[in-house]
Amino acid sequence: MPKEKILNIDNLSFQELDTDAELIPLMTPEDEEEMNNEVLPAELPILPLRNMVLFPGVVIPITAGRDKSIKLINDANAGSKIIGVVAQKDESVEEPGAEDINTVGTVARILRVLKMPDGNTTVIIQGKKRFEIDQVIAETPYLTATVKEVNEVRPAKKDVEFNTIIESIKELAIQIIKESPNIPSEATFAIKNIESNSFLVNFVSSNMNLLVKEKQGLLATNDLKERALETLRYMNLELQKLELKNDIQSKVRFDLDQQQREYFLHQQMKTIQEELGGVSHDQEIEEMRQKAKAKKWNEKTKTQFDKELAKLQRMNPQAADYGIQRNYIELLLDLPWNVFSKDNFDLKRADKVLHRDHYGLEDVKKRIIEYLAVLKLRNDMKSPILCLYGPPGVGKTSIGKSVAEALGREYIRISLGGLRDEAEIRGHRKTYIGAMPGRIIQSLKKAGTSNPVFVLDEIDKLSSSNYGDPSSALLEVLDPEQNSDFYDNFLELGYDLSKVMFIATSNNLATIQPALRDRMEIINMTGYTIEEKVEIARKHLLPKQIKEHGLTSKDVTIGKKQIEKIVSGYTRESGVRGLEKQIAKMVRSIAKSIAMEEEYNVKVTDEDIVKALGAARLERDKYENNDVAGVVTGLAWTSVGGDILFIESILSKGKGHLTMTGNLGTVMKESATIALEYIKANAEQLGIEQEVINNYNVHIHVPEGATPKDGPSAGVAMLTSLVSSFTQKRVKKNLAMTGEITLRGRVLPVGGIKEKILAAKRANIKEIILCEENRQDVAEINQDYLEGVTFHYVKFMDEVIKHAITNQSAKNARKL
Repeated sequence: MPKEKILNIDNLSFQELDTDAELIPLMTPEDEEEMNNEVLPAELPILPLRNMVLFPGVVIPITAGRDKSIKLINDANAGSKIIGVVAQKDESVEEPGAEDINTVGTVARILRVLKMPDGNTTVIIQGKKRFEIDQVIAETPYLTATVKEVNEVRPAKKDVEFNTIIESIKELAIQIIKESPNIPSEATFAIKNIESNSFLVNFVSSNMNLLVKEKQGLLATNDLKERALETLRYMNLELQKLELKNDIQSKVRFDLDQQQREYFLHQQMKTIQEELGGVSHDQEIEEMRQKAKAKKWNEKTKTQFDKELAKLQRMNPQAADYGIQRNYIELLLDLPWNVFSKDNFDLKRADKVLHRDHYGLEDVKKRIIEYLAVLKLRNDMKSPILCLYGPPGVGKTSIGKSVAEALGREYIRISLGGLRDEAEIRGHRKTYIGAMPGRIIQSLKKAGTSNPVFVLDEIDKLSSSNYGDPSSALLEVLDPEQNSDFYDNFLELGYDLSKVMFIATSNNLATIQPALRDRMEIINMTGYTIEEKVEIARKHLLPKQIKEHGLTSKDVTIGKKQIEKIVSGYTRESGVRGLEKQIAKMVRSIAKSIAMEEEYNVKVTDEDIVKALGAARLERDKYENNDVAGVVTGLAWTSVGGDILFIESILSKGKGHLTMTGNLGTVMKESATIALEYIKANAEQLGIEQEVINNYNVHIHVPEGATPKDGPSAGVAMLTSLVSSFTQKRVKKNLAMTGEITLRGRVLPVGGIKEKILAAKRANIKEIILCEENRQDVAEINQDYLEGVTFHYVKFMDEVIKHAITNQSAKNARKL
């Protein structure tokens, strides 16, 4: 900002003060209107200025030396801070009276009062509005007068001539600033940013090199258009004087070599910045330009960078948008454009890493090895979008890190659970305050390469809100045909995501948007068998917990039988999270014994398990009631894996009505109705008397009534339960079944076979009845895990009855 020339209003010497930004406020039309609406006091203390004229809206510092002036300033500063400021007619008068001051002045507000080291008082004031002295009513202890407001005549907003005059004033002011060596070039920002026409005229008038009499004449002019025209005339004279002065100086001045001059200025700037502890604006721009030369971006990106860097170079570092612009350019420089890590094509090593970190999960491992094999042959294959789908705790998330290690790539993981703002994916536009890129671009910046392994965790738990739908924003990210030019709102450029290997995880496919699900390759990760859980516990969970609890392998040993006891008696899940908690509890018990120097068994026994974990809570002895007619074990699928359920039926005297309980869904109720109607239609073949069907009511119940149940797979179990009740013959022990039934007597295939079989294994089921078309599902399971289980594949309902119903009457069988 320019140095404001301050002339003492007493007999003090001329001095200059560096003014800061707040001395030239950029007054808006709203500010001006608010100022004009302020009520003018009826009386004002009058401060005479010796060689200065204050204009409305302008802020100036003045130095007071007269006792009267100091008294006036102190009194006003302690009170309303409002004073009247007028210029003296003759600056040589020491004690001006009513006749020595001009009648038109400016109401001013005291902003700050400073005590100077030389004993003088410097006060910073801001002009508010013009006034005219009506009558001086007191001269002691300082001048006081009654005043009245001077109204300003303003032209219409659409006055073309006046608007042209204003534009000319701005242009001339900028030329004068350029021509004057004493005014910093930064003053042009103040001129350009002034919105109020009246304030522009006042500001320029106040800062022109005019006599007090000439400035007073401008202040006393009521017509704003006339005052602007007069100001423009003075400015033309000022510019002509400056141009003539500069022309004369250039003829007598020694002309330095341009390069030497620039070098001298740059060295000065560099020294100043070093003293301040930073780098200069130009040096920072140059560093960015040099850094950009090493980037591997295309012509479009390079052009965008050069354009944005030039924009930053033109901006004032104090501008509000400077920080956003700088962040944008730094993002362009930090992103790994066309920077790729080298893939490790040692397939045997990759297979070894995957088997080392995860037991089982053969389908996932096979898919990764296939991808590596194709990539090794082609070296330009687009990365697949995999979605690992399965219950919690089966290793969906952790496998991503193993895949990254196997490929030799960087690993990134972001959790999408509960995400409901689209900008988290696509970023914010730069026009917003606090704008930043989306999490996809931010993560790639941190990774430092454009081909990391990117895990999108919990993709099924995305939610939408009034901030947009994040799952829809992911469509472009996860579409191999589109993500080669992914558009981020902050970046405003296409970024290639086609080499990124995205791995999404999900517990429930039903909640994923269909269009998004269609773009991913679904890999089903079912639960573990008991054998797999034992191996996982031995190789991974137990060593991990021993290390985390400060023990060594010499301090504790848990055998296979003991681990199997923990699995079967204390966990009921598809994954291994609950198993890890129980093992941790076991290890903590041993750690406590070691810390308290108590005796304990290094090799854990069954008794130690009961002592540490309590009595087994999940024993699978659920077949003692199979001696009763009508009890059948069914197999069910849940979101956390497979489970077993029981179908119970009982007969009572009545008229053949059917009743169902157990919180059953519509489909399950329909299965029961189909089973009963099939029995009525085929009673003779099933060995059931029609009289029994007509004279007995049937009640079907599925225990755990608080749990909602639905689906067609309980059809064969309901049919078997009803036949058992009508014939009063029991169902085989250790037998479970699943399958849908039709009125034609067919058995249809159902899903979730692996999870259901795993649940049956956990419950010590020995025989399972399945639809013939589910044979292929069983073939995909490791046959080692199916040892001890016999499968009966059926096509028709009579085959189900043949395998399930024994010829033995049930215990306490009723005579119907």
